[in-house]
Amino acid sequence: MEIRKSAGLGLRILASLMDVIIILTIISVCFYFIKGEYRFTWPNGLTWQLFYTLYLTVTPVLWNGYIIGKRIFKIRIKRYKDNENVTIINMFLREVIGYYVISIITFGISLVVSLFMVIFREDKRAVHDFIGGTYVSKD
Repeated sequence: MEIRKSAGLGLRILASLMDVIIILTIISVCFYFIKGEYRFTWPNGLTWQLFYTLYLTVTPVLWNGYIIGKRIFKIRIKRYKDNENVTIINMFLREVIGYYVISIITFGISLVVSLFMVIFREDKRAVHDFIGGTYVSKD
């Protein structure tokens, strides 16, 4: 069996925080040039959730498993069964169903379970990784 270097919780959290900071900064600057002000409320609403989920679903397919934060921290999403690049189906199952829908249905309990899974499991796979057939690899 192939040895996999799975990314731990710390790197995954830092990559996610970096993503949000960079994307919100870029959008804020664009919003400023279009509207002439920084004040906007959509990051707290459904528009931000839909945009960010779309970003998390499509970007890794186009960028070989990376999103901005993961690229910075040298980790990426791969298919678990063959260690290859993810497909749109993998990412849809992982992000939309495994992360977003299931966390809503379970009132966030799946996120807490995922946290403990990444901490204590040897393969560092969370609930959404199992649903999407993925894992997060260290390069």
